[in-house]
Amino acid sequence: MISDSTQYSDGLAPLTSNEYLVLAGTLHGIHAITSRLSPTGPSSGVQVIEGETFKMNVLLTPTGKKLFPTLTYISRSLPGTKFVLLTSLGEKTADTILQKVYDIYSDAVMKNPFHTPEMPIRSEVFDSRVGSLIGTGQ
Repeated sequence: MISDSTQYSDGLAPLTSNEYLVLAGTLHGIHAITSRLSPTGPSSGVQVIEGETFKMNVLLTPTGKKLFPTLTYISRSLPGTKFVLLTSLGEKTADTILQKVYDIYSDAVMKNPFHTPEMPIRSEVFDSRVGSLIGTGQ
């Protein structure tokens, strides 16, 4: 979670900390259910939710994918981290942007010995680099 005050687009209603938690919990439930819905085998779950005026793109980090999917007695899912990006309907680069955000997260947050997993990200370096990425659209 990026700090509650971080906004990358004008016109978006700011969310409270509680609203972020409700949104994250709801998305986690949807993702968990959709990862079990595939009739042809294991699925990584929902990757895009499309609304009337926006798309919600989801990237599940590698630690959240199944280990040994062909060995059912060993198979288990690790929690993983989900990155979510809200875009306009016509946005074509969301997957690339999410991958770059994950790269920034891996470099700026996961290498920080003081970061506690499952807690909000409090890193000026992360916020600055994501701001630069989103601001330039690269």
